[in-house]
Amino acid sequence: MGKDRFNKFITTNPWLKLASFVLAILLWVFVVLKGHSVVIMDIPVELKNIPVKLEIVDRPETVSITVEGQERILKKLREDDIHLVVSLGNILKGETFVPLSADNITLPEAFTVGNISPQSIRLVIDEKAEKDVPVRPVILGEPFEGYVVDGIKVDPETVKIEGPESLITRVYSVKTEPLDITGVTESVQYNVFLDMTEENIRLNTAKVKVNITVKEAK
Repeated sequence: MGKDRFNKFITTNPWLKLASFVLAILLWVFVVLKGHSVVIMDIPVELKNIPVKLEIVDRPETVSITVEGQERILKKLREDDIHLVVSLGNILKGETFVPLSADNITLPEAFTVGNISPQSIRLVIDEKAEKDVPVRPVILGEPFEGYVVDGIKVDPETVKIEGPESLITRVYSVKTEPLDITGVTESVQYNVFLDMTEENIRLNTAKVKVNITVKEAK
């Protein structure tokens, strides 16, 4: 008897039952997807495992990624919650393009990564180099009338620079920030910063002492 009732239930108005089933599926999908949203974020590129004898000459600072998730929690997502890390343990000197994928990105489990743009990053790699170069003080102005500069001494006279070989070979000296001696009537000493505009070159010291001896003109 029970089997007959089941067969009758299945064979009576089958299209209506199918429509109801499909409608239930669509309703479930709507409920699941309700509030689903997408946000595009610019994420810093973190480079790690750079060989000690190599230097990065050129690199992108950020890439753009699409993050998907529920709108109510997606609003709370911060840039600090996402990390894009590229390991360069096998990198070689020269220009190279490193492909990116979701495997490079870590983020909270409630979210997924969609598009990554660009899909690869361009890196320029060079060998690390260092050398000593002289410090050149930059002096502006003149002493007061009747006085002259008798000597200029820099301590230390040279500094060590370090960075990509292609840049280091083009640097022959390091300048100080400008020192204005307009109107001075006696010897002066300055603790002054060095002026290195190339961000890929590092100095072993940030400041030097500049002693300027001033005397009366004969």
